Amino acid sequence: MDFTPIAHIENDFPTKFGLPRQSGMSEHLVSRIVMEEPYRNADAFRGIEGFDYLWLIWVFERMGKRAWSPTVRPPKLGGNKRMGVFATRSPNRPNPIGLTRVKLLSVEMTGDHGPVLTVAGADLMSGTVILDIKPYLPYADSAPGALSGGYGPDTQERLSVEIPPSVAALLTQDQLAALSEALSYDPRPGYQHDEQRQYGFAYGRYDIRFRVENNTAVVTEAVLRDDKATK
Repeated sequence: MDFTPIAHIENDFPTKFGLPRQSGMSEHLVSRIVMEEPYRNADAFRGIEGFDYLWLIWVFERMGKRAWSPTVRPPKLGGNKRMGVFATRSPNRPNPIGLTRVKLLSVEMTGDHGPVLTVAGADLMSGTVILDIKPYLPYADSAPGALSGGYGPDTQERLSVEIPPSVAALLTQDQLAALSEALSYDPRPGYQHDEQRQYGFAYGRYDIRFRVENNTAVVTEAVLRDDKATK
């Protein structure tokens, strides 16, 4: 059984640390979906503007692939509780395939890349391969009140976020809003709560460094990444 990549995604997260853990958690995180050569046909997107949301089916390859295990320890649950892999969204699956809902912001017909989709709310790192794009249908895809197994927003505590003006000045307003959202969901592993420890992740042209103290994510600095890292 062979699958052919149809597109890849581009955004400000070149690594998985710092990414929202689920789709839709960061409405300000804007990404571009760039189609591969055989699929840059405008006819394939006819009518897509009529949908507010899309499903992306994608490959975990860039997120790190390890041998699958029947049980995993989700970081969201503190890393101490084992659950069945099929009761989690762990990337360590028999088939490394992900499913993400994104908000469609625009469709741009470009000369070199054909139709390029701009979307919000993706939980994919830049460069991730996309296998398919499907429309989201509210009457069929939404189940209000469904149990979330402990993963839902009712159990997600948000952090306050402090970003100094010196760092904020380096980012666009959209980048600043997306960074604030990502930090507010506490990107640290669930089992790490050392207030003295400094963490960091790549974001756009910078390495963002922060610590968490008194339920506040405090950005300490943004270090310009070298040219090789940003390509």
